Amino acid sequence: MPEFVGGLLAAAAFCLTLLALNALTRVLIQAHLSPTDLGETGLLQVGGALVAARVAYRRGPRRESL
Repeated sequence: MPEFVGGLLAAAAFCLTLLALNALTRVLIQAHLSPTDLGETGLLQVGGALVAARVAYRRGPRRESL
């Protein structure tokens, strides 16, 4: 069960971080503050979301060994 909860937290962190980074990217593009190659759901956003998911999974509940 702790692995399920950790995976669920990691998936939630990935989705929320990806949404937030895409929103930030959209604002930067509309304000003309971003490079021309920056796009929504690009490598930068997915990479940032994966890092957040990894951190959430590592900090999630662990099963203690006996």
